[in-house]
Amino acid sequence: MEKNQTAPVLQAKGICKSFFDPVENKVLKDVTFQIEKGSFCSVVGKSGCGKSTLLYILSTMDTEFEGELFLDGRSLRGLNSIELAKVRNEKIGFVFQFHYLLDEFTVLKNVILPGIKLGKLSKEELENEAMNLLKIMDVSEQALKKPNQLSGGQKQRIAIARALINKPVIIMGDEPTGNLDKKNSGIVFDIFKELSQDKKQSLLIVTHDDDFAQRTDRIIEMEDGKIIS
Repeated sequence: MEKNQTAPVLQAKGICKSFFDPVENKVLKDVTFQIEKGSFCSVVGKSGCGKSTLLYILSTMDTEFEGELFLDGRSLRGLNSIELAKVRNEKIGFVFQFHYLLDEFTVLKNVILPGIKLGKLSKEELENEAMNLLKIMDVSEQALKKPNQLSGGQKQRIAIARALINKPVIIMGDEPTGNLDKKNSGIVFDIFKELSQDKKQSLLIVTHDDDFAQRTDRIIEMEDGKIIS
């Protein structure tokens, strides 16, 4: 347990990734960095620089790479697909550009679905936790509505609540404000900042939004498959 308390939340060591089409194209070149608990980091760089490829690897979606990846002090090398799926559900919260809420379910049901899958809490406990998160997101009055009745900004806040339901060690975001106007982008940023400062939640957000990136604790800039700053 001591190890997990002092280890970085996320650690990448010498991550390399190539695609073959038909010749070798190196898209990630010796990527090494770490993220501490409570750190709010953004990843920036031009399209095609390797940001999304890196995020897929860090989130355990892509396992075909060279190098070492540690999450919460544990090496993910050699885990099978079932073990990795458990790690994803328990340790990582995801927020994408599109919210991916299910319109056939209420907001409340959408938020608790990852918790039901994890199976650590009862449905009642999950619903209580979900309502607390929806209050933090200022959308608790929408709990029994369907997602298609809500605005884009409200949907993204609900997606953040869903990402938090299993108390992940890190939130990973892929352009989470890319589909939002300036006002709602600001609301989402403020939520992330509050989570980082008050809840010591670690966040790693890929973004094209320079204003968003400049206000994070740390900017990881990528170019041509490498971290340049």
